[in-house]
Amino acid sequence: MARKDVFANITGPDGVRPERKATPGYATHGASRSMISSLGELAEKAAKAEQILQGEAVVDLDPDRIDGSFVSDRLEEDEFAFSQLVEAIRERGQDSPVMVRPHPKVDGRYQVVFGHRRVRVAKLLNRPVRAVVKEVGDIEHVIAQGQENSARENLSFIERAVFAQRLVDLGYERQTIVVALSTDAPMLTRMLSVTGRVPTNISAAIGAAKGIGRDRWLELAQLIERPENLAKASAVIGEEHLRQAKSDDRFNLILAELKKPKKSQKRASQPNTWSPGDGSLVAEYKNTGKTFSLSLKAADASKFGQFLSVNLERLYEEYRENEKQRGD
Repeated sequence: MARKDVFANITGPDGVRPERKATPGYATHGASRSMISSLGELAEKAAKAEQILQGEAVVDLDPDRIDGSFVSDRLEEDEFAFSQLVEAIRERGQDSPVMVRPHPKVDGRYQVVFGHRRVRVAKLLNRPVRAVVKEVGDIEHVIAQGQENSARENLSFIERAVFAQRLVDLGYERQTIVVALSTDAPMLTRMLSVTGRVPTNISAAIGAAKGIGRDRWLELAQLIERPENLAKASAVIGEEHLRQAKSDDRFNLILAELKKPKKSQKRASQPNTWSPGDGSLVAEYKNTGKTFSLSLKAADASKFGQFLSVNLERLYEEYRENEKQRGD
């Protein structure tokens, strides 16, 4: 299986970067020139990270001596794709070497830069893993790992966004993350806008959601900003039917729950009744706080209602006098 040039967007053939003509009027001084210089340096590091697999010695390592990367780039494993990789390596062997570096903290161990799935397969099949061992710093590690993921093109939007957020949390500068993800600054801002509003426990409960793109995640992020929607989403992820659903379906279930129209909190007030001792009249009244309605039911209801209407002014004055006395 031919290995894809994971830094083709940074380096040209034979490791030569394609020439770019200057854009007229583009600022090339001050902060702009500084950023261009920084990105150029990062691109060179990315090219160097790719070149380490070209012409380097491939060795066999015990997979039990290899630890994962210090920053994860996946929310969940695609078990179907992994099973296909297992069968391919079982039949043909490991075509492409992984890249590891000597563990920065533990002597005698290694840390995956990229190729963690192939390391997992080697452990499963109880066979050595073919690897290139190279001393690389943390920035080169991050860039190589991110560029390898970009080349595979099988990480979802939210996985890339979470990877970016983890790099931010580790203190990496945005231009480093831009190069690592083969993206641009506006897209990185959108990614971090989602991870900044969608809590980690909710994105983890949803999973990779490979069929869900940027716009729908942004929609979810906007909805979940409301405290009542955050409470809804937090409740839904604990339900068994959601945990049993596929990742895309988990996203859709949560989004649908947040888009449900609010149920009216108002309930129709139940009418109260009054009747004199002889039962000759029934009065029904409703008090909603803002309105008070009265209806009369009796043979002479019309006459009694007329009596009330004629005496409304006197009754109202008596009410006000009563309220005044109560206030005293």
